[in-house]
Amino acid sequence: MKINAVFEGGGVKGIALAGAVQAAERRGLTFHQVAGTSSGAIVASLVAAGYTAEEMKKVIMATPFSSFMQRAPIFNTKIIGPLSRLFIKKGLYSGEALEHWIHQLLLAKGIRTFSDLKTNQLRIIASDISDRKLLVLPDDIAQYGIDPNQLLVSKAVRMSTSIPYFFDPVIIRKAPDKRSKKQPFADQFAYIVDGGLLSNFPLWIFDKDHAPAMEKLVPTIGFQLVGRGSGQPNTIVGPVSMFKALFSTMMDAHDERYIEEVNRFRTIKIPTLGVSVTDFDISNEKSQELYEAGYLAGEVFLNKWKLTDYKQGFEQHVLRKKTN
Repeated sequence: MKINAVFEGGGVKGIALAGAVQAAERRGLTFHQVAGTSSGAIVASLVAAGYTAEEMKKVIMATPFSSFMQRAPIFNTKIIGPLSRLFIKKGLYSGEALEHWIHQLLLAKGIRTFSDLKTNQLRIIASDISDRKLLVLPDDIAQYGIDPNQLLVSKAVRMSTSIPYFFDPVIIRKAPDKRSKKQPFADQFAYIVDGGLLSNFPLWIFDKDHAPAMEKLVPTIGFQLVGRGSGQPNTIVGPVSMFKALFSTMMDAHDERYIEEVNRFRTIKIPTLGVSVTDFDISNEKSQELYEAGYLAGEVFLNKWKLTDYKQGFEQHVLRKKTN
């Protein structure tokens, strides 16, 4: 059976999503269209490219996420260096290493741009903090004079995973028809960051504005990460640690967010075992535990899941909500 899947963002906790994907695979479910935010965008892009859950697990387990925390040696000077980088680059670390990593993984499956995928097969959420709006990529990149089909999938993933203050934002110059001659040069650029700022769990993305033919309905299942970080207080000794604490707190609050009752019928709730969004030095043992937690959560949900119940829940909660 085909399903649409929506993957929530959660930093390094994303390996738990791969575990739940494996549970879906073992139930014989195949992925029709997928969407995601932040680390959910990574998983969604890999699923769209044809990676299996086991392949994703091997890749993620073999990747030292601390290697993504790159910056020039000049910015490593205690306190002054990171602050200088924040002022100049708008982030503590470059996101280039992460983009290169996902680009190579996608290239191994023959995926470079969105034109290499089926139409609407993959949608990625990002946030334009210049114009204060949510972006659904690739389509919304056209607003900046860029052909959606020619957008690199890895670039879209980088946009969605650019945790504010932590990674550099992706800067795009606005299309000529979106800027005036009198507009200051600095205002001609858009700053794109983590989609989690505006929609960390875009479960709405495959819902139609009109009632679908129920016999042709492709069910949407959300893969949501739930639970706070370690519960340990953030140690704040200066502005740099304060910036890190600010966003990790915000994202953990997203993860703790109450799941609306109307969406429980289509949401797999995956425990995150106290891991925080920015635990980039996560051990292999903890990554394995997260993967297993995702698999177990997927099994528990899917063992009870029935298409007839889904259609009933969809008609009762989603369609009725749209008509009211």
